[in-house]
Amino acid sequence: MAFILSYFARLQAGKMILWYYLIWYCVTVYFHFDPNPKIWINALGISVVIGIALMLSVSNGQSPFANPWQTFRLFWMPFAVSSFSSLIKGQGYTVIFSPHLREVLIALAACLLFTLFVAALKWRKRGLILSSR
Repeated sequence: MAFILSYFARLQAGKMILWYYLIWYCVTVYFHFDPNPKIWINALGISVVIGIALMLSVSNGQSPFANPWQTFRLFWMPFAVSSFSSLIKGQGYTVIFSPHLREVLIALAACLLFTLFVAALKWRKRGLILSSR
């Protein structure tokens, strides 16, 4: 647990944005989940094809699996994009925004709560560093 809290306490802006994407995706899946296996199998297939292409594009002679989190993200993102687009098809979305204000507000609130959580961890870590001087 300490490792996870330490990770979030050191989180940089770019990674925060990736977490916002994940939160937004999870809220959308919650409201629009479709158990149709075709959606998830197609998303998995696209994830494999595009994930391999992304791995090849970022490899620089090292093992493509040297950074497990990067590898996970390179396969997860195409899966999320594909399944997201399938779930919102015909739902009246504008880009990533639901036509239902409640869904948008819940996603925004979840992102805000995450931001406050990370800020509290950073503040706590900073306080611990300053107090040890």
